[in-house]
Amino acid sequence: MKKEDAARKIARLRREIVRHDRLYYIENRPEISDSEYDRFMKELIELEETFPGLVTPDSPTQRVGGAPVEGFRTFRHVVPMMSLGNTYSREELRDFAERTKRFLKGASSKFVAELKIDGVAISLRYARGRFVRGLTRGDGTQGDDVTSNLKTIRSIPLRVDLPDREIEVRGEVYMTRSGFERLNEERLRAGEEPFANPRNAAAGSLKLLDPQIAATRPLEIFLYDLLDDAGSFRFHHEKLLRLREMGFRVNPNYRCCPDLEAVNRFCDEWAEKRETLDYDIDGVVVKVGSLEQQQVLGATAKSPRWAIAYKFPAGQATTVVEKIDLQVGRTGTITPVAHLHPVKLAGSTIQRATLHNEDEIRRKDIRVGDTVLIEKGGDIIPKVVKVVTRRRSGKEVPFVMPGECPVCREVIERPEDEVAWRCVNPFCPAQLQRTVEHFVSRGAMDIEGMGESLVEQLVSRRMIRDYGDLYSLDREALIGLERMGEKSAENLLRGIEESKDRPLACLIFALGIRHVGSKTAEILAARYPDLDRLAQASREELEGIDEIGPRIAASIHAFFHTEKNLQVIGKLRRAGVRIREERVEKKGGLPLSGKRFVFTGALSFPRREAENRVKVLGAKISSSVSAKTDYVVYGGAPGAKYRKAQELGVMCLTEEEFLELLNGKEG
Repeated sequence: MKKEDAARKIARLRREIVRHDRLYYIENRPEISDSEYDRFMKELIELEETFPGLVTPDSPTQRVGGAPVEGFRTFRHVVPMMSLGNTYSREELRDFAERTKRFLKGASSKFVAELKIDGVAISLRYARGRFVRGLTRGDGTQGDDVTSNLKTIRSIPLRVDLPDREIEVRGEVYMTRSGFERLNEERLRAGEEPFANPRNAAAGSLKLLDPQIAATRPLEIFLYDLLDDAGSFRFHHEKLLRLREMGFRVNPNYRCCPDLEAVNRFCDEWAEKRETLDYDIDGVVVKVGSLEQQQVLGATAKSPRWAIAYKFPAGQATTVVEKIDLQVGRTGTITPVAHLHPVKLAGSTIQRATLHNEDEIRRKDIRVGDTVLIEKGGDIIPKVVKVVTRRRSGKEVPFVMPGECPVCREVIERPEDEVAWRCVNPFCPAQLQRTVEHFVSRGAMDIEGMGESLVEQLVSRRMIRDYGDLYSLDREALIGLERMGEKSAENLLRGIEESKDRPLACLIFALGIRHVGSKTAEILAARYPDLDRLAQASREELEGIDEIGPRIAASIHAFFHTEKNLQVIGKLRRAGVRIREERVEKKGGLPLSGKRFVFTGALSFPRREAENRVKVLGAKISSSVSAKTDYVVYGGAPGAKYRKAQELGVMCLTEEEFLELLNGKEG
């Protein structure tokens, strides 16, 4: 096929695919089957592979492209993305209406009421009709560039019919409830931790470094604003209509309200109907409808005066505490949990609620058999609000904390300065399972295929007595486990072998030292490139490290002076797990030893890469500027950190100056 013929066919296929994308994702009236759509896409991919010079950034084939990114660059919003003020009562909503009337010198307003989607705010930039950049809200003035991941959302058009202008549209990325449930089922089958709720899943998906993975996530978007310099609109709802005409997905459940009473009716209606939707809403956004009045009202430093979010009251229900049992965490923390008579609340059936600790149970006087009022905090986590004491019959049983661990039956302790009881038996099976789950998790040793159910089998069958035993597992023993065939066993053993070469910071985090999170592990790895050197550090020496206080120092010291822990580390060493990192130190120590760096603004290189380069040279990374900061490296639109550095007299480096500094120190 000639290139000219291929160009015409590619153009026709793209038009067809874009048209069917709109019919399916925007208008909900598909005309062809999935197999026919796939045939169009396959033909387009084959043509573009044959004629790579004809590939364009807005081709439907480019929705998932390229290798994983190193990190997210930040860019300044053309117009700040302000957050809305919240109101929780009709009185506060009335105050908002009266306040706008005062600012408008007595003029009345009409309103637009829209559902408040519980998702992630996003801005999309189009230049000459092409989608060029998508940013998160960030701090309101600048956000992270997540364009690659946004391109994977089929309801976001890659091209709009505005070839001679630049526009910006804003909306909310979310995950449907049904998609969220399917995603969590897949994660559980793969042995991965499920997401807590659809919003967290959506936010996490947008921040994935690999757009190929983001493409598998069931993300959607509703657009709610169009920033258009042409001044062609008088009312907000006209923007919504125009967005839909342009091919953007707009939530149809909005209403133009002539007065506050109509707004209240809309709020009442959707407070009752919210569970009929396949996505989460947590309130109603109320906006002054006239764009001229919006201009007059303006904004405070944080929020527009012409809009407010009315938040639905937290969902509440009453149920009965059937029993209280105890859970043992990874570090031995014992948490009381209420088992409740099943009750429907905010779209899910609630059967359990954490009671946090013994003091909390006493404060609320929660007894087995009590009728209690529960609610979903933030519409997510169920909690017991209070006991309905008037429903007591006298048969309720007060809770008494037992003197032994519910799993291993060893004595439990409560340190003087803490509210939690702990099992201090390091061989407790409950602790072992959670300790191993932590050891193999992402951010730690990241052993692929080692999920919760597999760890449970290994512990219950006594195939491992600590995480050091993972490195002595053999193929035949693994094949005997549930849902573990020959191929799965081989893949798992390969993952275990690969984990031996993880960075030292990952290993320190994986050890499960109490109070030592991933950031503290990085600080320790930077100071002690050898695990044996860390193990020999005194409490006083550890306390002298910035960001490590007496409690963390005591915990680290205690961990490395416990014989059982040293035995497990010995197993890791004998298995070939890397316990030290080689560093080339110049005479007099590392060239940037002790220097503090802060990075700000839109940099042309991946921030994580720059941070790692100075860390290897002995530097420390900070997220804020203070008098102790040595260097601030800034890119485009550096913002408040740069200004503060100038006020404090901290040395500020451009990208070029920073690279010159590195070249001098690394050379």
